[in-house]
Amino acid sequence: MLLSATAPVAWAQAPAPQTLLNVSYDVSREFYKAYNEVFAAHWLKTTGQKVTLNQSHGGSSRQARSVADGLEADVITMNQHNDIDILHTRGGLVPANWAQRLPNNASPTTSVSVILVRKGNPKNIRDWSDLGRAGLGVIIPNPKTSGNGRYTYLAAWGAAVKGGAGPEAARALVTRIFANVPVLDGGGRGATTTFAQRQLGDALVTFESEVPLIVREFGDHFEVVYPSRTILAENPVSVVDKVVDKKGTRKLAEAYLQYLYTETGQTIAAQFALRPRSPQVLAKFAKSFPKLNTFTVDEVFGGWSQAQKDHFNDGALYDQIIAAAKPR
Repeated sequence: MLLSATAPVAWAQAPAPQTLLNVSYDVSREFYKAYNEVFAAHWLKTTGQKVTLNQSHGGSSRQARSVADGLEADVITMNQHNDIDILHTRGGLVPANWAQRLPNNASPTTSVSVILVRKGNPKNIRDWSDLGRAGLGVIIPNPKTSGNGRYTYLAAWGAAVKGGAGPEAARALVTRIFANVPVLDGGGRGATTTFAQRQLGDALVTFESEVPLIVREFGDHFEVVYPSRTILAENPVSVVDKVVDKKGTRKLAEAYLQYLYTETGQTIAAQFALRPRSPQVLAKFAKSFPKLNTFTVDEVFGGWSQAQKDHFNDGALYDQIIAAAKPR
């Protein structure tokens, strides 16, 4: 029996389903959960293909090392460029120019480091210098494993320098702050649990984007302190080239990241307290994002590679500071 010209045939149907893995930093899980749902619907509508979008979250540096060691991420979405650069230097998983492939240095969103204190701010914490006062407990994730922790360290150091302090004074401040840290959690989510659930410490340093999630989960028991100067945290993204070419998911992975720059993607980001790059979307959410005096890693530290070498490599300044920061 011959098929009619109008009869459907199996190979003319929708393309086979695909799966994509996004390996990301600790406190981005809620944003990507919402984003994935919207993107999957968009992709199905525009291509007819069903996709399963999986997430993996943890301390950013630990996550990056997992990908370098063989975790097959189609895309990596971090909060510092250093944790994507490692994929080039260790195995050539991405090209050296990965950050030039998408707008804004491949960073569709930003955030800032802020200080979260308990309701009423009983310890009168107003700025980075206050975190170095004797007797305070400051919750910060480990800069060795967490981009959140690394930004905190650089925020305090950079704010001191931008305020006119010399390198020794900046180092002394950071040493005092880390002397007040009772426990170094592996990532931002662990630090949040320590502060908000375990009720340890007087202040938590975290990303601005994490604050609404903390309030939603643990209640309105906190206040945000915006320091006089703080660091701008870029959130870079990249396709993991060797993985997508092996799995045949490049088209999907590239579209997944490009959609972050659309009005829809930027709006979802703003709804999760990530600062959008789009001026139009940022204007719509202006009340949610106070204008701040910010500085960048490039501006103060000569870029992430130099900051890593000077401050976070084994034996560098952070290790020296931790050795000197005896709890008081």
